[in-house]
Amino acid sequence: MKAWVLEKQGKVETKPLIKKEIPVSEVRKNEIRIKIKATGICRTDLHEIEGDLPLHKKPVIPGHQIVGIVDEIGKEVTSFKEGELAGAAWLYSSCGSCKFCVSGRENLCPDTKFTGWDVDGGYTEFIVIDADFAYHLGENHSFAEQVPFMCAGITGYRGYRLAEIKKGEKLGLFGFGPTAAFVLQIAKAKDIECFVATRSEHNQKSAKELKADWVGDYDDKFPVKLDAAIFYPPAGELISYVLSLLEPGGKLILSPIYMSPIEIKDYTGLLWMERNIKSVANITRKDGIEFLKIADELKLKSRVETYNFDDIPETLIKVSKGEIDGTAVVELDSSNLS
Repeated sequence: MKAWVLEKQGKVETKPLIKKEIPVSEVRKNEIRIKIKATGICRTDLHEIEGDLPLHKKPVIPGHQIVGIVDEIGKEVTSFKEGELAGAAWLYSSCGSCKFCVSGRENLCPDTKFTGWDVDGGYTEFIVIDADFAYHLGENHSFAEQVPFMCAGITGYRGYRLAEIKKGEKLGLFGFGPTAAFVLQIAKAKDIECFVATRSEHNQKSAKELKADWVGDYDDKFPVKLDAAIFYPPAGELISYVLSLLEPGGKLILSPIYMSPIEIKDYTGLLWMERNIKSVANITRKDGIEFLKIADELKLKSRVETYNFDDIPETLIKVSKGEIDGTAVVELDSSNLS
C-alpha cells in the first residue's frame, strides 16, 4: 500500500514526508482493518511533522482522522462485519487496567497510544486497529463530511460534556473554528444560549450562520454573564477576561493542547465563589460513541475542503498558512493513488 511517511521532522515547506510503498498490516484476532476512504489533516499533525511534538515512533505515518470501510476482521471480532463503515480517531489504545481506565477516564491512562503518533496513522490506504477502539459511522454524511467528526467533533464534545451546561443556561465559546462549530450546533439543539467571541471576521460570519445568539470580538462589550465557557485559542493572557464573565459556580473549560502563560491576579474577583477551571485532555471512547450518534441524528454540518492523496505535502503547507476553510480532507480512491 502507498503511504506518506515521516522519517525526519522539518518545516512543511521543505516537504519532509516521503511517499513509499509499504506492506499491508496483518489483522490479529481482536482487530479490524479499515480501507481508508478519507482522512484529515490536523494542526496536531503539523506540530508532529515540524518538531513541536517529539516523535514517539520513527518512522511514522501521521494522521488521526480516519473514515472508511471494514476490509477484514479478526477471528474474535463480533462488533464489526466486513463492508461496514468504520472510523479511527486520536485514541488508538489504552491499558484497560489502570485506575483511570477502570473509572472511565482512559484519556488519562499513562499507557495510551495515539493514532499517527505512537502508531501509524491515516496518510495511507489501510489502518489496522483493535475493534474496541474503532467507531461505527452513521449514514447521514459522506466520508469527507465525517472526517472532522473524528477529531474536532469528538474533542469538542468532550469539552461540552465537561462544561456540564444545561437547557436554558448560557454558554460562551471563545475562538471559533471547526471544534467550536460542532459545539455550537449541539448546544443550540439543546436550547442552550450561545455567545461567541472571535477576532476573525470570517469565523464571526460562520458563527452567525449557525445561529449563535451573539457574536462579537474580544473588545466588544459582552452582553451577559455565563454559566460556562469553552476556550480554544492558546492565548493565556485572555483567561482573566473570560473568568470575569462567569457567574458564581461557573466553569471554564480550556481546550488547547498548549497555552501561553496564565496569570490571575484577582483571586477574589475571578476565582472565588466556586468558579473552576478544567482542561480537556484527549478523548474517551464514550465521547466518540455519544458524539457520533448525536452527529448522525442532528445531521451536524461540517465544513471541509477536499484534496487528493498525492497532494498531501502541498495541503500541509496550506494548513500551516491558515488557507483552509474548515478541515482539509484527503480523499482516497484509485484515481489519486499514483
